Amino acid sequence: MKKLKYLFVFILPLGVFFAFNRQGWSTFSPIIFTFVLIPFLELFLKPDKENFDQESMKKEKNSRVYDWILYFSVPIQILMLSSFLFVIELTPIFSISYFGKVFAMGLLCGVLGINIGHELGHRSSKWDQFLGEVLLLTSLNTHFLPYHNEGHHREVATPDDAATAKKNQPLFSFWITSHFGSYAKAWKIENNRMKKSGKSIFSLSNRMIVYSIANLVLVFGIYYFFDFKVLLAFILAAVIGILMLETVNYIEHYGLLRHKNESGRYERVKHWHSWNSDHQIGRLMLFNLSRHSDHHYKSSKKYQVLESLPESPQMPTGYPGMMMLAFIPPLWFSVMNKKLDHIEITPR
Repeated sequence: MKKLKYLFVFILPLGVFFAFNRQGWSTFSPIIFTFVLIPFLELFLKPDKENFDQESMKKEKNSRVYDWILYFSVPIQILMLSSFLFVIELTPIFSISYFGKVFAMGLLCGVLGINIGHELGHRSSKWDQFLGEVLLLTSLNTHFLPYHNEGHHREVATPDDAATAKKNQPLFSFWITSHFGSYAKAWKIENNRMKKSGKSIFSLSNRMIVYSIANLVLVFGIYYFFDFKVLLAFILAAVIGILMLETVNYIEHYGLLRHKNESGRYERVKHWHSWNSDHQIGRLMLFNLSRHSDHHYKSSKKYQVLESLPESPQMPTGYPGMMMLAFIPPLWFSVMNKKLDHIEITPR
């Protein structure tokens, strides 16, 4: 039964389906559930810092139930996106219902599309990686994998990392520097990989070429089979999903920096180079992504066995609440800079 707790995330597509079939302000119910109700509940729920013992960890790591929960999200996301395209075609453009349904789909793009795409993209299996790419395509964010896996995990908590927010950097500035910086670096990573293998950068072995083609096919396909109104709604939903990702990136590494050693190289990534959260609902909704410190310490570790460690800096609440806090920069700086000051003077 402990394995099945991660099925909780599928309450979200149910809520989005409800929103698709409603009109007016009720179409915003998934957003209210995620960013109002969950943060409120997490104020009263005690964080769960429990980890598996070593014997249980070995069993849980190899349990296929956890994998199948991820796989199940792929047809769900595709089905919901298909439903969205038909529903939004019948919705008056720029109406309250139009924006409510766009935000609902954007929420799914962020939670099912990008977050689970991220988890599958870390797997060694080519099939798992392909499923991750399919999920990321639903948010037009396929460039995420090359940079995240081969750039962000290497450069995290350094000034070189596009996805690490600097101290006192506002969220809205970070959206631009992170997204476009990651996109440019993804091209650089793939182009360098082609040069090392003796292939043209325009080769179909270049993932960024393939991803660009896939994105264009999807965009033009939606325009061809539907109309501009539907295409605009899809692009807006994808942008919302991307901004959710970038907001998560912002809160995960804000202000944290690795030190350079005597040789001028950055120290190895440690558990104190990512913000951590053990708040229970956020953990379930995002497949333990909030145990981010352990994820960066060993990126190949599956979500179900990520650990909570005492040396990881802790967020005051779960991811949904922290994301909302980040939208108010003065309040964010007031809360998080105090925590940063404490981390900076803590001996290593």
